[in-house]
Amino acid sequence: MFANFGSGIRLRTTGSNPFFSIFKSPQNPPPVVINLPQTLTLAMATLSAPDNRRPTCPSCSRPTSFCLCTRIKTPILENSIAVTVLQHSVEKKHPLNSAKIAKLGLKNIDVICVSDVLSEAHFDLHFSESNPEMGPRNSVENSKKIEHLSPADISFTIEKKGAITSLVNNWDQNQDFNQLLVAIDGVRNGFTVKKTQRGSDHKYMEEFLIEVPPGSLLLFPSENSIGIEDVNFSVKNLIVLDGTWSKATKMYNENPWLKLLPHLKLDIDELSLYGEVRRQPKAGCLSSIESIVYALKELGGEDLEGLDCLLDVFESMVVDQRRCKDEKIEV
Repeated sequence: MFANFGSGIRLRTTGSNPFFSIFKSPQNPPPVVINLPQTLTLAMATLSAPDNRRPTCPSCSRPTSFCLCTRIKTPILENSIAVTVLQHSVEKKHPLNSAKIAKLGLKNIDVICVSDVLSEAHFDLHFSESNPEMGPRNSVENSKKIEHLSPADISFTIEKKGAITSLVNNWDQNQDFNQLLVAIDGVRNGFTVKKTQRGSDHKYMEEFLIEVPPGSLLLFPSENSIGIEDVNFSVKNLIVLDGTWSKATKMYNENPWLKLLPHLKLDIDELSLYGEVRRQPKAGCLSSIESIVYALKELGGEDLEGLDCLLDVFESMVVDQRRCKDEKIEV
């Protein structure tokens, strides 16, 4: 470990190239010269670690002896389909969280932290201008014809577990919210959503502001989900819920705006690589990185070898965890 080398670090220069020299005392052998970028990374890890814990990598948050960064091939994968990960706040600190691999290995990715609704949350949705070339469209919902609405702002408030308590902007308060979402036109052109939470002090604080671009698709197996073969538009952005199955379901229920998006399901019966190190409810319930990789593969247009490399990194992380579990080493 870097922390065990001794009592000092000296910066010296050879020509125009700076190096760190690590030494114990003047009477010891000559200093050991270490490459600067590698030394800086280790030094940052050492300084950021609490006294009672091993140094951790500032990029992947893993102990330096189990760092994932060096396992990611460079240059990182420039995915043509962007990925937006909505990550449950509890999942962020989980040692086996796999979304960190996607964040390290994909160029076009955003990871947004999402918390449970503690008492009340407010959402503001703003829709982009509609495309006049699309023309008017109608839908039938519960045998009732609904005229599609023009793009408009919608604001609503929900309580814990996602029940809608108020709906503003002059909408009919008795109208079913799902019917209202079906009636909205302009979703294909993108929208923005802002979530604010009411805290224990009864004040609202903004939690996130997300731009949902045109061509967005939600990876979630709802009753209205479609398979890859039924996707009839050019997918530009894949939205993924990162958390345990129960946490992902809760995020879905507490973020009703997700119902605006077309839903995608993956028909995969394989067991997750998580295997014995993390419980999966059934076959087909995959980790976030596996879901992202398989979805991008099926949607096409991506570097298949690069995607497989991300799965290799994930598998190596699982192997590390299994070995540590067998040897009773804390990761």
